[in-house]
Amino acid sequence: MQAPATTRPLVVSMGDAAGIGPEIIARAFERGALADAVVAGDAAVLRRAGAAMTALIDEPADLAAVPPGCLPVLAVPGLPEGLAALPLGRVDARAGAAAARCIECAVQWVRRGDAAAVVTAPVHKEALAAAGVPYPGHTEMLQALATAPGTAPPPVRMMLANDELRVVLVTIHVALRRALDLLDFDSVLQTLVITHESARRFGFAAPRIAVAGLNPHAGEGGLFGDEEVRFISPAVQAARARGIDAEGPFAPDTVFMRARRGEFDFVVAMTHDHGLIPVKYLGVEQGVNVTLGLPFVRTSPDHGTAFDIAGRGVADPASLLAALAWARRLSGAAPPAG
Repeated sequence: MQAPATTRPLVVSMGDAAGIGPEIIARAFERGALADAVVAGDAAVLRRAGAAMTALIDEPADLAAVPPGCLPVLAVPGLPEGLAALPLGRVDARAGAAAARCIECAVQWVRRGDAAAVVTAPVHKEALAAAGVPYPGHTEMLQALATAPGTAPPPVRMMLANDELRVVLVTIHVALRRALDLLDFDSVLQTLVITHESARRFGFAAPRIAVAGLNPHAGEGGLFGDEEVRFISPAVQAARARGIDAEGPFAPDTVFMRARRGEFDFVVAMTHDHGLIPVKYLGVEQGVNVTLGLPFVRTSPDHGTAFDIAGRGVADPASLLAALAWARRLSGAAPPAG
């Protein structure tokens, strides 16, 4: 899983100013993991989080002039005033608005070709909503930002991955009852196509994809639900007719173990928790969120803003470090020296 090498930096969005995003960014910088990156954010917030020395930049050319030991911070226009004075661990519309602006700026950099990939620190969905941001999370916002004027949004999917599992979801941030309504032949087939095409771009010559059923024991031929018979199995067969190495649907309580043992490269799951619980059980600190279907690479830590520990100095940057590593791997960005 290695793309051609590039020397463009990664661009990291700051996340919610009241959460642990700025703190884990500062810790990653201390460990030398951001030597090839620039942070789209507020310098004062990052200094409060522990990044003692920052250098504001406006353009990629400014990176060459950043002194050693300084965290390069992209000057994001339109940020609310006083972000560094916001109480930690509380929902605030100003933090939500700032997080959205940082994401927008990061996407502008990568779409212009100034950055190799986007790595996003955690945002808080309530803060985004309080700021009037019309998206429930990163995935939907990034999809909108990747849409050219006058064109349809690109179909995207969430993949959560670690060194043992790669799980792609058909439905994501909707109520479970709504997710069941969204599942059909087209959504499952589209997920298989996106997974296959993304895996090929990431370096898998012939990705092996397992499909998890929706119902217990994958429905037992319709005894415990007929979704597998009506549209999941037909979608798998349609994908195979296109040359995609897809199998299933398999019982969802065992297919993840089979993938973990190496039988499959990816697992497609029908709903958010159905697919993410197995990955997160193996360790949130190694989990990485990857958005498939975008015209650029985007990764993120596998955790939220952790308001309960924000500012206490105990936030673990491990998942951010993993997200940075995956962004380099998938985009071909050169790793930091040392």
